[in-house]
Amino acid sequence: MNLMSKKILIISKYASTLEFGFETRIATIARNMQKLGNEITIVTSDSNHFAKFEKFKKTFNVLIHNNLKIICIRTLKYKKTISVLRVLSWIDFEIKLFFMNKKNFFNKPDVIIVSSLSLITIINGLILKLFYNCKLVFEIRDIWPLVAVVEGGYSKYNPLIIMLSIVEKIGYKYSDLIVGTMPNLTPHVQNISGKKKSAECIPFGYKFKKSINNNLKDRLLTYRSFIDSKFTIAYAGSIGMSNGLETFVEVIKKMKKNKNIGFIFMGDGSYKNQIQETLKENDNVIFMPKVQKSEVQYYLKEFDVLYFSSLKSKVWDYGWSPNKIIDYMVSERPIIASYSGYKSMINEAKCGEFVEAENEIVLENMIIKFSKFNKTHLNNIGARGRKWIELNRSWNLITKKYLKIINNLFD
Repeated sequence: MNLMSKKILIISKYASTLEFGFETRIATIARNMQKLGNEITIVTSDSNHFAKFEKFKKTFNVLIHNNLKIICIRTLKYKKTISVLRVLSWIDFEIKLFFMNKKNFFNKPDVIIVSSLSLITIINGLILKLFYNCKLVFEIRDIWPLVAVVEGGYSKYNPLIIMLSIVEKIGYKYSDLIVGTMPNLTPHVQNISGKKKSAECIPFGYKFKKSINNNLKDRLLTYRSFIDSKFTIAYAGSIGMSNGLETFVEVIKKMKKNKNIGFIFMGDGSYKNQIQETLKENDNVIFMPKVQKSEVQYYLKEFDVLYFSSLKSKVWDYGWSPNKIIDYMVSERPIIASYSGYKSMINEAKCGEFVEAENEIVLENMIIKFSKFNKTHLNNIGARGRKWIELNRSWNLITKKYLKIINNLFD
């Protein structure tokens, strides 16, 4: 079957396009698949904590966004990301999807892509696979229920976790293709399914823009003297308890007397006030507000080194593909990452260094090491990161790889 002629049905409860205020990875890939000649339909929900939807009166709503067909199912709303209502919203989506009169909304697909989360959508995917006699792709963005057990503190004997574990195993066993955003998902798939099945890595991509708005310069005037007078290492992003920033905070406290090195937090989150209180006696640290996604590159380029933090977690054994690291690498700044999982990207590009997560001593030593590099050396290290992203993470390249492995299912 030709690469350019497939009918692909994408089912993802949390898919959204820019028209909803936020474009998800799977929507960007879908848009690129369609540009390459495929017929794409996305089935999603209007219950999404990232995007904003109009108030639909009908249960099933057909929308066309830049020629991309989207079927939006009206489902139960929730406010807290960890709540019973969110789980009920998953179930509501699945029930309505099951009873939807499919022939009224899309043509018989050649391929169905079920993109988690919600994990339980794979059950509907398997039913549709049998009904249409088509290929089924199971796409994993977060490894559930492992994430809930390891990072959420849920018992593996929790009824919901047991149910999700069963769903996960069935999905891995009976899907035609398993795709993950992380590069080392295969060992997990084989452990859960009991089969020697491989998982393909289809990571997050990046769309390069021609220029950065130089009118943003005035916004840095408040921090200019601090940035220009020190070797700066910055953390940018969400400042929450799960971001593993305790090690960074302790290093900042220990390096208080080093007047040549400055630390920057750029972002917002529930843990920010506590960090500010902890470091209130430190004059080697500043806190900057959260900036818009479209502006983040301008700010990142102003710092000497960028810092990524994480806690030790079994989830990281299977690798990563965080948007933050892509933003860091595109900014052409060197990266220090506190990370003890499966390593990729930074080591492949040689644009920074990994240090053991939650280890203050090695992090402090690495910061001191980088602070002794001259500007030219730092710039050369950082430039390798952007070059690697250009060669490996364009959306067009990622989409073509995705279509190629889908096409292989028909050989």
